[in-house]
Amino acid sequence: MSKVFEVLKRLDEAKVHYFIGRYRPDTIDITATFVGERVEISVFEDGHVEVSRFVGTEDVLDESFLDKILVGEL
Repeated sequence: MSKVFEVLKRLDEAKVHYFIGRYRPDTIDITATFVGERVEISVFEDGHVEVSRFVGTEDVLDESFLDKILVGEL
């Protein structure tokens, strides 16, 4: 079984919601969502895996916050 399918099987068994994307020619990227965090999993062509974790507060903010992000104020 390929490494991509191994990772997907583990996520499926844990009932984790995820998206699959391809942003670089040498990776398949999986973005998994959990309460309060996002995990980005990159499976490389050579079979190695890199995981990045992003933790947040789940605060609900108004549209002005989006404006600040888009103009680089944060």
